[in-house]
Amino acid sequence: MAWINTDGDGPELEPLLERVRDPRTGAVDHIMRIHARHPAGLAAHYELYRAVMRGTASLRTVEREMIALVVSGLNGCHY
Repeated sequence: MAWINTDGDGPELEPLLERVRDPRTGAVDHIMRIHARHPAGLAAHYELYRAVMRGTASLRTVEREMIALVVSGLNGCHY
């Protein structure tokens, strides 16, 4: 299993990490921590996520989350 060091985020990353922090738990997801190694990649990943999860009014957020859960399960993705 791969291991990527996500320690040592500098203060310059803090504003970006605040954008991706879970408002309920205050945690930053592991996938976002990994992207923090490349701040431009983290910003792009977050903007893509926001666009997908809030892009249109045709699906509620809970429906989008359910679709993401099912697709992740089918892909064997644990997160």
